[in-house]
Amino acid sequence: MTATAEPDQALREAQKALQAGDFASAARIAESLLADRPDSQDALYMAAVSARYQGRHDAALSHLAALKRVAPDYGRAYQEEGHLKRALGDMAGAVAAFERATRYNPSLVASWTALADLYQRAGQLDASANARAQGDRVRALPRELQAVTNHIHEGRVFRAEEIARAFLQRHPTHVEGMRLLADIGSRLGVQEDADFLLESAIDLDPENIQLRLDYIQVLRKRQKFKEALEQARQLMARDPDNPLFQSHFAIESMQAGDYETALDYFDRVLARLPGDAATLVSRGHALKTYGRTEDAIDSYRAARDVAPGQGDAWYGLANLKTYTFSDEELAQLETQFGSPDVDHMSRIHIAFALGKAQEDRGNHDAAFAAYEKGNALKHQTVRYTTEQMQAEFEAQKTICTEDLFQAQSGKGCAARDPIFIVGLPRAGSTLIEQILASHPDVDGTLELPNILSLAHRLRGRKQLTDRERYPRILHDLPAEELRALGEEYIETTRIHRQGAAFFTDKMPNNFRHIGLIHLILPNAKIIDARRHPMDCCWSGFKQLFAEGQEFTYSLEDIGHYYRGYVDLMAHWEKVLPEGRILRVQHEDVLDDLEGQVRRLLDYCGLPFDPACVDFHKTDRAVRTASSEQVRRPINKSGVEQWRPYEAHLGDLKDALGPTLTQYRN
Repeated sequence: MTATAEPDQALREAQKALQAGDFASAARIAESLLADRPDSQDALYMAAVSARYQGRHDAALSHLAALKRVAPDYGRAYQEEGHLKRALGDMAGAVAAFERATRYNPSLVASWTALADLYQRAGQLDASANARAQGDRVRALPRELQAVTNHIHEGRVFRAEEIARAFLQRHPTHVEGMRLLADIGSRLGVQEDADFLLESAIDLDPENIQLRLDYIQVLRKRQKFKEALEQARQLMARDPDNPLFQSHFAIESMQAGDYETALDYFDRVLARLPGDAATLVSRGHALKTYGRTEDAIDSYRAARDVAPGQGDAWYGLANLKTYTFSDEELAQLETQFGSPDVDHMSRIHIAFALGKAQEDRGNHDAAFAAYEKGNALKHQTVRYTTEQMQAEFEAQKTICTEDLFQAQSGKGCAARDPIFIVGLPRAGSTLIEQILASHPDVDGTLELPNILSLAHRLRGRKQLTDRERYPRILHDLPAEELRALGEEYIETTRIHRQGAAFFTDKMPNNFRHIGLIHLILPNAKIIDARRHPMDCCWSGFKQLFAEGQEFTYSLEDIGHYYRGYVDLMAHWEKVLPEGRILRVQHEDVLDDLEGQVRRLLDYCGLPFDPACVDFHKTDRAVRTASSEQVRRPINKSGVEQWRPYEAHLGDLKDALGPTLTQYRN
């Protein structure tokens, strides 16, 4: 095989050589491919395997290091590292590698088998038995479902879906098949399908604990917190002293707003598992949201002290925004970031925390370097593309015309309850929500997923082959269906309300669906929370979001997204009735708080209330990154925070283009 051969054919030849035991030929082909494509995941993997079998251990380690940089969550890379470390006599290193392999890809039977053997040799008999049982469980799966599991965990989700659907057509009540298809649906954002599949599977096999654990996760993603809590309660009824069940019950109690119960159960878990880092971090999150900042700091620090590589503990401290890392902590962060034993997600968390630590010291070049590394690592894990998002923006502009809104006018649900706050994250939406939620007639809720969920449903199952089915379908929906969609939104969001006449929904991404909102809820209020593009984009770039907002992990992506947002908002203002959307400029709120509060309340049809000006005194749980900031009086500390980084932000300015100066137009 020559270096000029087709890469796919060359990879097949290398695979055949490996299977035949011709490791020299496999190595030659793989390394020839790497000369032209040094980041080829498959070539790096085969080069590492071939080198190990040839006894070229240094070469194998080098290839594995490169492979883990290219594909940091590739389970087979860690499985191969486990085999190599075992061959080198590093049994502790082998165990750590195989454990990571099974965490990233639980279908790797060879890793489970190796772990069972290594645990047994170390006298860890319970761990050995568990690893062997996990391997046996995978072996017992039908061949198709083994393939589905592997495809899911190696990022080939659409191929996994194809196989899973074909399998379930032949075996429609196979519980594990249903669970795996639900997992695929959840990963693709189709939570309703996942919800239905798991509910049906539980009816078939009510004693299956994994089904209930998966179901809780999906219900939480759908923000069906009451139902998720009920599932967690059922697990508790089985075994009230099980720390896993206690942990889930605590988390779901927190999500449902019962922080006292959540903290009580976190403490019960810690009584049985003292120093459990994951529980300490979750407890810290609950305390932060509950407004007990000092206690949250203590919990995050305890997790960090127990497990210095626990990245989310470090980031929990950084994400308080008000916490300052000591010099000793900065040194620890730098050590942990460089440690080869830190997993990929923890390294991301630590990079963002390191950026915060350097920024607080005025070390702006070092801070930018840390934020840049964290974003680059996170960007490896997302599927977002600017091109696909631009196509979505263009479809909304092309299809959602003035003619559409005239033809479908007044057919939706007449409810006036919702106040949508849209825009980009980090644009001041939490401040607007806190101002409104300080009014006695307004319930502040969350970033509700309901509109995004409705849009997903309207896209249908042919999202890849007919990307414009939604919003095109809006032209064809009859009055009764538009009304039903609006009523469904009102009913499914009721769980988040406390009885006030109005409620906020601050899901920022809803700006992409204002046409849908206007048609199904023509009397809802829509507030565009806008902030200076450089401040907004820089603030987004240095924020690690719990989930979603995948456009923020590249300066070019976030610049293009902001530009597309401004352009789409201009379209909505053009095709919708005048005054339909209220734009609130963040800088204007900072300059004239009372004037902008009155403007907001007038738009919403609410009488002035001085509590809205004293918003920082309002006692409520706030779950976004701005939770600590909105508990303080208004200040301008966040204005022009991008200035010290300007030398590094050329790509952002280029992506913003004319929007950089025309964002108020």
